[in-house]
Amino acid sequence: MSRRHRLSRSRDFDAVYRRGRSFSTRFLVLYAFPREDDREGGPRLGLAVSRKLGGAVERNRLKRRLRAVFEELREGLPAGHDYVLVARPGLAEAVESRGFPWLTERVADVFRLSAGTGS
Repeated sequence: MSRRHRLSRSRDFDAVYRRGRSFSTRFLVLYAFPREDDREGGPRLGLAVSRKLGGAVERNRLKRRLRAVFEELREGLPAGHDYVLVARPGLAEAVESRGFPWLTERVADVFRLSAGTGS
């Protein structure tokens, strides 16, 4: 995933948290926010993976996998939106036992929830 499709600044995360809508599943929470300043730009993703999910190696592995899933799903997402995907405890273990296709389906589920509400 290229850097222009990532959220990295604290103020961008804060805007999504404060003004965006949240959608949750068992292992993921998605905050979605339509940008006013760049309605035609591609969707951008920020990740929040807590230390509760494991050490740095486990967290970075999970973030790489989540970015790869986002890259697969990006074409089907609306332009001009920012997303923050928050991983809940237990996700890393579930991904290890069930595999990457399972993770792809879980992330797609939470993005479907956000699309179903017209955010």
